[in-house]
Amino acid sequence: MTDEDRPASRPAAALARIQEEAGDRIWLDVIRKMDEVYQELLGHETELEEKNAALEESQQFIVSVLASISDVLIVCDRAGGIEDVNASLVALTGKDERTLRGSPVFDLFADDASRRRAQQHFTGEAAEPLHDCEMNLRGADGTAIPVSLNCTPRYNAAGRLLGSVITGRPVGELRRAYTSLREAHDDLKRTQQQLLHSEKIASLGRLVAGVAHELNNPISFVLGNVVALKRYTERLQRYCAAIHGDADPAERERLRGELRIDRILEDLPSLIEGTVEGAERTRDIVDALKRFSSVDPDERTPCNLVPVIERAVHWVRKSAPESFRVTIDLPEELVILGSGGQMQQVFMNLVQNAVDAMTTTPREDAVLEIAGRSSADAVTIEFRDRGPGIAAADLHRIFDPFFTTKPVGKGTGLGLAISYGIVERHGGRLSAANRPEGGAVFTVRMPRPAGTDAVQGAVQSAVTAGDGKR
Repeated sequence: MTDEDRPASRPAAALARIQEEAGDRIWLDVIRKMDEVYQELLGHETELEEKNAALEESQQFIVSVLASISDVLIVCDRAGGIEDVNASLVALTGKDERTLRGSPVFDLFADDASRRRAQQHFTGEAAEPLHDCEMNLRGADGTAIPVSLNCTPRYNAAGRLLGSVITGRPVGELRRAYTSLREAHDDLKRTQQQLLHSEKIASLGRLVAGVAHELNNPISFVLGNVVALKRYTERLQRYCAAIHGDADPAERERLRGELRIDRILEDLPSLIEGTVEGAERTRDIVDALKRFSSVDPDERTPCNLVPVIERAVHWVRKSAPESFRVTIDLPEELVILGSGGQMQQVFMNLVQNAVDAMTTTPREDAVLEIAGRSSADAVTIEFRDRGPGIAAADLHRIFDPFFTTKPVGKGTGLGLAISYGIVERHGGRLSAANRPEGGAVFTVRMPRPAGTDAVQGAVQSAVTAGDGKR
């Protein structure tokens, strides 16, 4: 190559080199882009596989749920054609899924009335929710089976009605469940009444010694009067025999003085009156015991709680230690609507609880203070003892059934629980707390009946008629 040719060949070579380098870069860019697209396709494929797996898992979950539902389930289109069913409907109708899919839902009903109601609620734009509508489906044996059906319209994402979802349960199964529930409820009520009665008898048993002493006084009084009347009767018989015999007036007069007939005639009215009083006192004691131990209904009659509280204190003190004292600060009347017998059990349990709490209290401090007041809408009675109080850990459990802090064999743990239930059934509230100065306080708050003046009049009438004796 000559010197003249060299300058001209250099630009051509440079251009060829540049073109070669540009081609290499283009191919590299193409390869890099292809690699990016490939990686992106791999990512999309992996994501698609994950979504497919999740979709299959969801589908399997839905299928398992539908298969495990005990209620019948039917998915219909807008015209009432069956699109899907579950195993419960297959078992009820005796038809397989392939036969049911695509058939009209109305063919499942056993009578025309049920068919017409289904056409009214399950098809067309007028489809509307339906709840607990009893219709008759045709069972596998051809008999009509009453079923409680529910229907809910289903829509697509655009809000267009696609059809309805129908679920239901045979009414016979529901009725059996309701019957079992009612029987369980009745058993629970009977058990509750038995527990209430058992606690009454337990409370009554603690008072036997005191009751025996209480009955001994009037019975002894009546017995003494009867013995005196028997002796007087013998004297009167001798005197009457002399009067109706052949005795002369002087003999009759002598016999009258010897037998002390005038003294007998003076004593007879008081003896008879005392005997009647003793018998009535015995009758009242027995009646009070019968009222307390009987299973009385949840009656709601006007009741003055003042004599009920006094009677409860009277009975418990008969079996309490001599050191136990009670101070009562109550108004003349605390009227509620309720059962006097049940409220007496509440007050006896609270008084007995105070007795048990103050077993270790010094003799001079073993005092239960009972105070009551009446407001415009409530009656409140407080039982304040001077015992050790209630442990903080036990305060929230004090009314739990069978909870007791007493030694084994000394308490059932039912007294306060039953008392709480009785007060609650009367619309009231029984609460427990500790006193700042020591001891516990139990508060009974009962609703005061509307028209209290009329209620108090009814109570006063009952007392006047002898129904409210203390």
